[in-house]
Amino acid sequence: MISADEVTNAPEEGAPSSYTVTDLAEVPTLGGLYARGAAASVVKRPRAGVVLPAVAYRVADVDTADAAARLAAYQDVVGEPSSDVLPAGFLHVLAFPLATAVMVRKDFPLGLLGMVHLRNVARVLFPVRLGDRLEIRAWAENARAHRRGVRVDVVAEARVNGALAYRAVSTYLAKGYAVSGDAGPGTDGGVSRRRDAERPSWTPPLPTARWSLGRSVGPEYGAVSGDRNPIHLSALGAKAFGFPRAIAHGMYTAARALAEVGPARRGDAYEWTAEFHKPVLLPGSVDVAVRYASDAGADVAAGPAGGFVYDGWRTGRTTRHFTGTVTPL
Repeated sequence: MISADEVTNAPEEGAPSSYTVTDLAEVPTLGGLYARGAAASVVKRPRAGVVLPAVAYRVADVDTADAAARLAAYQDVVGEPSSDVLPAGFLHVLAFPLATAVMVRKDFPLGLLGMVHLRNVARVLFPVRLGDRLEIRAWAENARAHRRGVRVDVVAEARVNGALAYRAVSTYLAKGYAVSGDAGPGTDGGVSRRRDAERPSWTPPLPTARWSLGRSVGPEYGAVSGDRNPIHLSALGAKAFGFPRAIAHGMYTAARALAEVGPARRGDAYEWTAEFHKPVLLPGSVDVAVRYASDAGADVAAGPAGGFVYDGWRTGRTTRHFTGTVTPL
């Protein structure tokens, strides 16, 4: 087993040196943050000149012992085996409210409503166990042009006894915005607008699992994650945002795929990536394939070698919902 004391070459990334660290007494709750974000989105109109706040939020002492019941519920919802080790998906759940707090600041230039989660890349550098006390940090950086708006990275880190245990970068798209030539700290303002490379044609592999997802999936994952966005909870809430019915949380599908790989195959330290293509409508059926990266060939050209690749697509169709990799470090 790997411990914090044994990790000597962990990437001490941290926020850009120009950022100010602001301490919060505790991790905020998502409900209040969403209310603030919804209200602020009304007045944050798309415009040129995106400047990200040069601020990182920190909560210095998060006692994971308080999350025992929540961890057990999370494991049940996504299919993780019972354990006192916190998987990367649960670490995302713990850090996500702090990241959201950054995105609902008055000086955060992008509206929270309508932001699309494109991709997630997380690294677990050693096991975080129930009862460990965490220092959690979050900030936004690297705004850059996208043909439909602006992409931005929201970074979350967790440390145990000062050692970096977890680092995740969530990439979001805010439609209708544009970066400027001088976009501020943590921002790549010199990226010109260009059409993203088209994704190659894709043929579903042989499935290794089939998920039958009922309407309850959204509320169940919302309860354990705190993410009670209306688009996941009911058809009525989803229709208000242009969806025909409720959609599954993207991080639910990624976390369930991580559970399909399983603790034994991913190891104590691993990298987990997820890319989101099309939403999963609820209820719905999703075919999933977990393969060795070496068997996936060109399908995983951008993925790390030596690990696993997973894909999820609509049963009976070629509509790809998500793809990702899990690689032992």
